[in-house]
This record gives sequence, structure tokens and C-alpha cells, in this order.
Amino acid sequence: MKKIKLALVFILAGLSLLWWWADPLVVEGSTYFAVRAIAVNYTGVLAMGVMSIAMILALRPVALEPLFGGMDKAYRLHKWLGIAGLSLGVVHWLWAKGTKWAVGWGWLEKPARGPRPEQTVELFRFFQEQRGLAETIGEWAFYAFVVLAAIALIKRFPYRRFLQSHRVMAAVYLALVVHGVVLLPFTYWTSPVGILMGMLMAAGSYAAVLSLAGRIGRTHRAEGSIETVVQHPGNQVLEVGLRLASTWPGHDAGQFAFVTFDEREGPHPFTISSAWQGDGRMRFMIKPLGDYTRTLPGTLKVGDAVRVEGPYGRFDFASPQPQQIWVAGGIGITPFIARLQALAQQDGDKPVDLFYSTAAPDEGFIARLRELAAQARVKLHVLVTQRDGRLDAERICSTVPEWARAGVWFCGPAGFGQALREAFGARGLEAGRFHQELFEMR
Repeated sequence: MKKIKLALVFILAGLSLLWWWADPLVVEGSTYFAVRAIAVNYTGVLAMGVMSIAMILALRPVALEPLFGGMDKAYRLHKWLGIAGLSLGVVHWLWAKGTKWAVGWGWLEKPARGPRPEQTVELFRFFQEQRGLAETIGEWAFYAFVVLAAIALIKRFPYRRFLQSHRVMAAVYLALVVHGVVLLPFTYWTSPVGILMGMLMAAGSYAAVLSLAGRIGRTHRAEGSIETVVQHPGNQVLEVGLRLASTWPGHDAGQFAFVTFDEREGPHPFTISSAWQGDGRMRFMIKPLGDYTRTLPGTLKVGDAVRVEGPYGRFDFASPQPQQIWVAGGIGITPFIARLQALAQQDGDKPVDLFYSTAAPDEGFIARLRELAAQARVKLHVLVTQRDGRLDAERICSTVPEWARAGVWFCGPAGFGQALREAFGARGLEAGRFHQELFEMR
């Protein structure tokens, strides 16, 4: 989370500094209307800047994963950039429309304005002639953006509707680019902020076109079919085994992929629960946490076609500490199963304690987990919530006296992870030694 917050602050601060460099901030004539012009320009630059970066991140650029610590972190930044863009857009809209309303209601008197300076650059002359159209396009695009952002943020809307509306968001962004290009002050274009905005909007437009064409992640896709479907009734987990028929680059334990079982539903992200053997086989463990995943036990069949996109993520268990503590909550056991399989085939170089906390134990599933942990030479601690109570940092530390020399890896409910992070931090564990997958794509 620290990297995400720093990235967001860096982006906003960088755009602000470049804008300040380009704008003289001269207040002449009517103070209110001069300040209003400055506020409109500033909020417009920030809103278009953050939305452009959000569009670029929507491409799922693997090359940027090391910078953010994984695609899950990049998607969290994408979400916060979208929220920032929405907030700044609202302020921008209020400055622009609120002033016009106030003038119409007689609360403000619009100062007399002489003719605009004659533009010698043909392109700028054309932009000046299109200002009214650009304002109208921007206004209606903003209204559409508000509606689509609400669908994305309100989780009552099904994931399928979220995906469909998010593709429309690309078209709305392109409309906002038209608005921004035409209305950006001409003096900005020869300054660093204008050059940067031009680059960001060009890259964002490219990303938007790819999104509208359904080409995001296309170079990372593999086709295959369902090979096995196993239900674990005790913990309501569906285990799905795939056999890929096209090239897959392989994956590391802890990574995830976007899986498409139904073209109408679109891709859903699932953590890969098997180590890569090079034979085209991979498994996923799916918990019925939403409307769509609840239907899978009754709809998936052996032989059904499937498409996989990835792998993504940096939950890779790489750390310099001589010991590791793994904590899994519920379906969060998935990446650890893949890591156990990988360790079972190689010599582990450090002691590992795995804590698996579950409220819905499945004896067959736990028996397999114990067998796999033994093969991987990992100490397994199974805690059933109703019987053993809630797992917390105090219990972990008392079970592993050497916890202070370990790195902690957590996957599970966000609230559970936040409580552990804070508790370990209060005990002196450095923030960089607590690794958590932020597995929420909306």
C-alpha cells in the first residue's frame, strides 16, 4: 500500500509542479473570474493526467509490475487514479458550470471581455473555433464518466456489468481527450506540462483503442480446455484443472491469471494453485464469493473451452530473511499450495511455518494439504475458527519464537490482513517484510 500511496502523491505532485511552471498565476481584473480560470486549468490538467495514467495501467503492462510490486498493486493504483480523476473532474465541472449558473441567476456579473487575440498558428485557430463543441463534449462525457465510475465502485453491480461498463469507459476517455486537447491553454503546449500531457493523452488514447477492440492482454493469452472439475463440499471450494493447447510462458507460485470460462461473462482473475511443470497443466481453486462464481459448480464441465491470460503478480516468496511465515485465510491458501508444490520438487533453503485459518474445514482438503506440506518440509498449523478461535499476531509469534527474523506472507480477507499488518508493525516488524496480495480488481 505504501508504494501505491507514494505513486499517487508523486503523480499529483509532479503534474502540479509542471502546471505551476507553465502558468504565471497572474490575477488581473475581476479576481473571482481570474481565479476561476486558474482553477479550471489546474483541475483539468490533473484530471486528464491521472485518467490517462489509469488508462495506461488498464493495459496490464507486465514491464511495470516490478515498479509497483505486482499487477494487483498496479490495479489498486488504477482504481485510486480513477477515484482521483472523478474527484478532480467534479471540482473542474463545479468551477466551470457553477460560475455560469451564478451568472445566470444574477449572483455574479460576468466582466466584459474584448476579442480574443488572433491566432497565427492554424491548428490553434481551429481549436479556438471548436471551443463550444469541446465544452459540450466534455460536459456530457463527464456525466457518463460519473455513471460508469459509480458502476465500477458500487460492488452491488455484478462483475459482468462492471467489465462491460469499463469498456465503455474507454470511449468516454477518448471524448475527454478531445475536450482536453482543444481547451488546454495554447501557451501550455510549448511547456513541459503540455509536452507531458500530449504524451499521456496519446498513450491513453492508444490504450483506449486497444480496450475497445478487446485486445488488452492479447499477447499473454493461451487457449485450452477443462481437464478436471473437483468439488470440496466442506469448504465450498471448486478445484478446476486445465490443459492448455497453446504456448504458455510458465508461471511462478503466487501468480494469478485472468480466466475466461464464458465469453459473455468475460475474464475473471484467479490465483493459480499449481506449480508449473511444463506439461501445459494448471489448476485453480475457486470460492463462490460472487454471483458468477456461485454458478460455476453447475456449469463447468470437462472438455469445455477456456482461455487464460497471464501470468501476473509478484507474490513470489522472494525475501532475504532466513525464515518465512505464511498466513492463509480461507481461499487465500491458494498461492501457498502452488508454492508447496514447487518446494516439494526442490530443496528449501529456509524454514517455513504455514498458518491456515478456515471457518469451513474440509477434511479431505486438509489431509491433502498436510501431505503436501510434509513433502515440502513446511510446518503446517491448521486453525478452525469455531474450535481454535481467531488467528492473530500474538498466536503466530508465540508459535514461532523466531518471528522477528522472518518475512511474513499473507493472502486472505483484506481486513484480516490489515489487522495482522498493524499488529506486526506494532511489534517492530518492518513494513517491507509484510507481503500481502491486494487481490481486488475493482
